[in-house]
Amino acid sequence: MDKLVEIFCDVDDFCRLFIPQWECFCLEKGYRQRRRQGRMHPSEIMTILILFHMSHYRDFKHFYLKHIWIHYHNDFPTLLSYTRFVSVTPSVLVPLCSYLTQLKGKPTGLAFVDSTSLAVCHNIRIPRHQVFAGIAQRGKNSMGWFYGFKLHLIVNHQGEILALKVTPGNADDREPIRELSKELTGSLYGDKGYLSRELADDLAQNGITFITKKRCNMKASAQAEWDKVMLKKRFIIETINGQLKLSSQIEHSRHRSIKGFLLTVLGGLIAYCLKLKKPSLKVCYSEEDNCPVMA
Repeated sequence: MDKLVEIFCDVDDFCRLFIPQWECFCLEKGYRQRRRQGRMHPSEIMTILILFHMSHYRDFKHFYLKHIWIHYHNDFPTLLSYTRFVSVTPSVLVPLCSYLTQLKGKPTGLAFVDSTSLAVCHNIRIPRHQVFAGIAQRGKNSMGWFYGFKLHLIVNHQGEILALKVTPGNADDREPIRELSKELTGSLYGDKGYLSRELADDLAQNGITFITKKRCNMKASAQAEWDKVMLKKRFIIETINGQLKLSSQIEHSRHRSIKGFLLTVLGGLIAYCLKLKKPSLKVCYSEEDNCPVMA
């Protein structure tokens, strides 16, 4: 109950500022012809979507009917039927995007980049899959082939998300880096899949030191001891990817539309950002030269 009130208050404060400005923008640009208030307020819809990704339920229908409808009906007096609720959830897609942007962390000088697959169906069902036809693509990672999308993440050493992007499954991991690292400073660490001299030089012009692991057949090059330690600490972003998939449930094969897929990903990412305890590294800065050291 405390978590529900806390999340709703934060979401509602955001919506009171964002929704009026967004609605005026849509009216001025002609994206919307009228401003009509629904039975449920956007902050209520957003809160329920976020709570689902914090729960132990694996299916939203059971979460809504067995948990929200039974235990929290008094807290949401204008609660809609399940069918109607699902039909109005796309209306909060833009507010969810903006709310997630507000929850992003700040650069700390140490950042890690990685991508994870978001499969939308089993490989056996790829030929007859229609929901994401022409949008999702086949891709390959260390676990094998998959059909769907990729989530590209950059996080700091405190486990906070700094930047993210969703691409088709066949996208090169190096493609979104320039866009995602625009506001970064300091060092950025990646695995062997991000090896690129051209990319490293481009990021260096923006003040970012891009450091990746080397392949076995590459010539040995001098590397600072601190960078070697940080490359071994890349497990932090792999742990975050695991939590997003297992705890926040951003990946499943029951999507019925691209909007439903985006709502799932956004809800899971927001649920992670609201967690009090995130995977982190104990790093402090020395008083002499302000250099980072392991605590």
